Amino acid sequence: MIAYVFPGQGSQYKGMGGNIFNEFNDLTAKADEILGFSIKELCMEDSGDKLGLTQYTQPALYIVNALSYLKRIKDTGVKPDYVAGHSLGEYNALFAAGAYDFETGLKLVKKRGELMSQATKGGMAAVIGLSEEKVKEVLEKNNLQSIDIANYNTPSQIVISGHKEDIEKARLFFEAAEAMSYVVLKVSGAFHSRYMAEASKKFEEYLDSFTFSDLKIPVISNVYARPYKNNQIKKNLVEQIKNSVKWTDTIRYLMGKGEIEQIGPGMVLTSMIKSIEREAHPLIVSDEDWDKEEEGVSSFYFNAETSNCIKDEKN
Repeated sequence: MIAYVFPGQGSQYKGMGGNIFNEFNDLTAKADEILGFSIKELCMEDSGDKLGLTQYTQPALYIVNALSYLKRIKDTGVKPDYVAGHSLGEYNALFAAGAYDFETGLKLVKKRGELMSQATKGGMAAVIGLSEEKVKEVLEKNNLQSIDIANYNTPSQIVISGHKEDIEKARLFFEAAEAMSYVVLKVSGAFHSRYMAEASKKFEEYLDSFTFSDLKIPVISNVYARPYKNNQIKKNLVEQIKNSVKWTDTIRYLMGKGEIEQIGPGMVLTSMIKSIEREAHPLIVSDEDWDKEEEGVSSFYFNAETSNCIKDEKN
């Protein structure tokens, strides 16, 4: 089996997309109409230096990811068995799975980017070289409970999110804990944290005007690292904005299924996948197990040393 995964914010770069806009002229024209500007010009030239702004980054990545996926299907005739996406990329996974058409997905992403861009005075930082447990320990011991974990990118790369001043303050504590690196990200908001509650609420109101089709391909949720259920698409998209991206467990789940391949610009997810495969065991979870579980409470992983399936209580 093969899984396709789609990148999110941080994978954008000037020149992404290349000739793909010409190959899909009709969809590019529809995108321009929805956005009110040329997506090709934004991605290829970025003359206004807007590609790095959330309200422009998110629709740009969605479009390039979507067209890249359509090209792959066109060239190979092979559809994936599973799909997933990192944060914004989850919208491409849902598009690939048939939850909505290209235009509907773009409208959702456009609104999401606008709402998230309105969050100010927040910050995020990538902590590299410390485990999830160690990151939580540093936060607790230093009274940094105002900071949330935003992304579990790999077992040794955790992204934290909170007020800008708290993110800056936390640097000294993580350096003292011997983190390999502490990188403050170029964002204006505390994404995937409690501080996105207002954006999440407004997005929920926007989603009320949309209906979604049943999924034709299993989509692995950022929030639960388990397959979406058809009646929870709206709920998951609302929750995703203010909850952690469980990317490590998403890939561990897919590792138990087969090959994983990134679709879309850059190599960020490819690099993360290699790290996760090197540092973690696959999750072995059947659809029947998931139906019996409470969402995100427990799972099973394969212990390569003992060849046993072990219940994992961390999720």
